[in-house]
Amino acid sequence: MGAKELVVVERHSAITMIGINRPEARNCINTPTANALLEAFKDFNADDEAKVAVLYGVGGNFCAGYDLKELAHNPPTFLTQYGRGPMGPTRYESEKPVIAAVEGFAVAGGLELALWCDLRVIEENAVMGVFCRRFGVPLIDGGTVRLPAIVGLGRALDLILTGRPIKAKEAYDWGLATQMVAVGTAVGGAYNLAQCLVKFPQECLQADRRSTLNAALSSPTLQEALTFEHNNGFPVVAKESIHGAQKFTDGVGRHGKFNLHSNLGNPYKAKL
Repeated sequence: MGAKELVVVERHSAITMIGINRPEARNCINTPTANALLEAFKDFNADDEAKVAVLYGVGGNFCAGYDLKELAHNPPTFLTQYGRGPMGPTRYESEKPVIAAVEGFAVAGGLELALWCDLRVIEENAVMGVFCRRFGVPLIDGGTVRLPAIVGLGRALDLILTGRPIKAKEAYDWGLATQMVAVGTAVGGAYNLAQCLVKFPQECLQADRRSTLNAALSSPTLQEALTFEHNNGFPVVAKESIHGAQKFTDGVGRHGKFNLHSNLGNPYKAKL
């Protein structure tokens, strides 16, 4: 792991850890970091052995947004590029789940990065918010699209229009945070959550994820969403469901038991 790497990547079995590595700037994203972050997620999706990614910030902050020093002196020219947002992967559609491990600040574009992830594990002293409201910087990394889908229109407008901070407890109560954990444990908690996901049959998990995202963000009508769900999910029956049903009839997973496989081990346990 080189000290000058803007994004650090580690593979632990089926889990890929992706870290934003600009701690001196509270992990603000500049153009080189955005490029590196997008490439890291493209590599994750291309890796057949990688099933879940965890996105975190090195040095105590998730991400404090776009680098305003760069914006002031070198305005970006990539805003219409397909699959690439100013923050990196925010217009890229990951084929597999991504979990955000939120420490410290996840504000402005950093909040949008966290919203791009499927799940968010945040520490009890973390702060989120549309802090870019103060400087006239719009949400163009999916914030106005994903935030209402996650917390509802009224709450989304509250955060977007006021730019106020939202702390961990309120974020958890709203459903913006999936889990709230102790200080210093977000990365370990996100890794544990990733371990839960990789134990499941993956084609089924990915199909249900696609159907859910389509229904929440893409489908114009109920019938379209139901049709997509059927066409997307039904092929999984022959690939995984029949085998799973056979396991159940053989006595595996009875009484709601979820631990059907051995523990993968957690190299981040020291942070829990």
